[in-house]
Amino acid sequence: MRRSLRISKELSQLEREPPPGVSCWMKNESTNQLQAQIIGDEKTPYSDGVFDLEIQVPERYPMEPPKVQFLTPIYHPNIDSVGRICLDLLKMPPSGNWKPSLSIGTLLTSIKLLMSQPNPDDPLMADISTEFLTNRVVFEQKAREHTHKHAVQKTTAVTSPKQVKDQSDSNDSDQSESSSDESDQSGSSSDESHSPADQLAIQEGIPVSQAGKRLSVEDLNAQPHAKKHKAHQQ
Repeated sequence: MRRSLRISKELSQLEREPPPGVSCWMKNESTNQLQAQIIGDEKTPYSDGVFDLEIQVPERYPMEPPKVQFLTPIYHPNIDSVGRICLDLLKMPPSGNWKPSLSIGTLLTSIKLLMSQPNPDDPLMADISTEFLTNRVVFEQKAREHTHKHAVQKTTAVTSPKQVKDQSDSNDSDQSESSSDESDQSGSSSDESHSPADQLAIQEGIPVSQAGKRLSVEDLNAQPHAKKHKAHQQ
């Protein structure tokens, strides 16, 4: 109960005052499973990248830190190939610096800062850390290529489930209006297929052939209903 209230309060705060490039929401309406997105900072190898993260909130939160993992692959000295993050705020003392006063928003902001400022002294990926220290140009090139391969999307805007639903409703409304316009145009085209004289003839009850010509007396007499009428008169 305490965890649910705390998480609901933090998510409301994040929605009102989101940190730049950070978004977070509940997964399947559950307060113990969250999803987040971080947009890579400009002037870094992660620029234009949208990185998805998964957050597991323990039962004893905030007395214990949440478990945060990257779902989007990233080339970074402090993040391994399965998305685990080496960050002191994600660890309990004495090896880490987690405090109950910290929040999900604080963690995501710290992870975003770690992306821009790797810590090669406490790496998870030793080879990438060595590359970062000895050949920064090659590191940045590989990180940038990795970002464009796995994290660059058509849009870099952070999109919550509510925004996706609103956009879908708007598209459905536009399609409905377009179909209505096409129907009106179709009806108008049908009326315009007859000449003014033909339209007047139709209004007066005079049959018009498919070729757009008024039928002659002989044509009318040849029609079944005309023959029946003539026989009745006799």
